[in-house]
Amino acid sequence: MAIGPDMRSYRGASVAAGAGVLDEGLRAYMLRVYNWMASGLLLTAIISYAISHTEAIDLFYPLVTTASGAVVRQPGILAYITIFAPLGFMLVMSFGVNKLSTTQAQALFWAFCATMGASLTNIFLVYTGRSILTTFFVTAATFGAMSLYGYTTKANLAKLGSFLIMGVIGLLIAMVVNIFLQSSAFQFAISAIGVLIFTGLAAYQTQQIKADYLQYGYRFGADIASKRSVYDALQLYLTFINLFMFLLQFMGNRRS
Repeated sequence: MAIGPDMRSYRGASVAAGAGVLDEGLRAYMLRVYNWMASGLLLTAIISYAISHTEAIDLFYPLVTTASGAVVRQPGILAYITIFAPLGFMLVMSFGVNKLSTTQAQALFWAFCATMGASLTNIFLVYTGRSILTTFFVTAATFGAMSLYGYTTKANLAKLGSFLIMGVIGLLIAMVVNIFLQSSAFQFAISAIGVLIFTGLAAYQTQQIKADYLQYGYRFGADIASKRSVYDALQLYLTFINLFMFLLQFMGNRRS
């Protein structure tokens, strides 16, 4: 049976309608991911600021008198717990991705962001508030521009992503080595490379999130999409935090 013009037009309209529904779903999904990420960053900022500007700071960084008689704040047990606790949350979320319910994943995300806020309290002790705020806005602008690039570009960033992930591993090794070397020049190089790596990751991860949705989004039920958006937001959140911390080492003005 020959397909007449009307049938071809009907099929063409159906394909266009399906593409339109997918595009609309993608926009809604990406908005959900960004909302989760932004909410997590806001919670982190609130917790970090609240601890550093109230008496709660004494629980994390108590005042200690040094041998020379100077009174300084040094990290206490609670500070060390909050520094390493986010790693525990990440392991639970990574290994429990198929076992956790959406509600559990969301709760762990909030707990992770709150704990991260507590672990970043020390930046208010080291850097001025103005430089922290300035660095945050620079980070937001840089991240936003690169994420938009990753969302709109037609170039395939997969090879770049593999290179960047290897770069993250190398960066971690270099940071561990510099704990023993205590080299300021080496630390400067680490910071510069870190900014480049996480700037690139913002674009790569955004493209991957988009590509995964375009490939598998039609299979997502409401529950799966909700849980997946939390994990995707966590990726972007961590990239933002790392980019912010490396930029802060360049732009942050230290307290006298």
